[in-house]
Amino acid sequence: MHNNMDLNLREERGFKFIDVGHGDVLLLLHGLFGALSNWSDVIRTFSATHRVVIPIMPIYEMPLKSASVDGLVEYVEDFLQFREIEEMTILGNSLGGHVGLIYTLRNPTKVKNLVLTGSSGLFENSTGGSYPKRGNYDFVKEKVQYTFYDPAVATKDLVDEVFEITNSVPKCMRIVAIAKSAQRHNMAKDIRKIKIPTLLVWGLNDTITPPEVAHEFNRLIPNSEIRFIDKCGHAPMMEHSEIFNQYVSQFLQVKVAV
Repeated sequence: MHNNMDLNLREERGFKFIDVGHGDVLLLLHGLFGALSNWSDVIRTFSATHRVVIPIMPIYEMPLKSASVDGLVEYVEDFLQFREIEEMTILGNSLGGHVGLIYTLRNPTKVKNLVLTGSSGLFENSTGGSYPKRGNYDFVKEKVQYTFYDPAVATKDLVDEVFEITNSVPKCMRIVAIAKSAQRHNMAKDIRKIKIPTLLVWGLNDTITPPEVAHEFNRLIPNSEIRFIDKCGHAPMMEHSEIFNQYVSQFLQVKVAV
């Protein structure tokens, strides 16, 4: 997490988090590489109307035995208890969407709406299998670029940050453990039980969780709708933040007005 994020980052009781703005809680859950979920535009837009809360998940530091999707869900539960948050809209990208889905199933009364973007939980083209190629900068750069439709979104800062993560053996071990647990934890049977309004915002050019994954989520989650964004990869909130924010605010306003 870098640059403009540091301004708002707080550390209390072993949690690192952002908590800005006032109003209904919008909980943002990032993906496997925190860097690939740079939410700065989302924070700027929604902190005007909402209380935007982002727990930085301890993906690279957590004890290996709890390095799993369930371990991350427990972390989020502990964090929300510490912040005394009882009601929220969850917005999850990639692995964060997966964590959000499991959290919602376990705490159905606490989640009012769900927004999933490039979410894992049904299918993903495994990055887990091809990591880690340690020390190979060009390989990492290519992987980061592959996340986006426009390779230019993969700035040098972003590539450097992911390179540094993949270059650490302990971090890689955790990433691989979490990625494997995510692949084992298929949500197809469970997500039919999610009754809350759900918005799926998907990049038409997402190569990691392709558009058919969005259609499948839409088929399985009863009260869900899809918005596709063209020329957009796996992280719409980064690559096309204006359109992404527009879809999310339309969705939330519609829901608020009911």
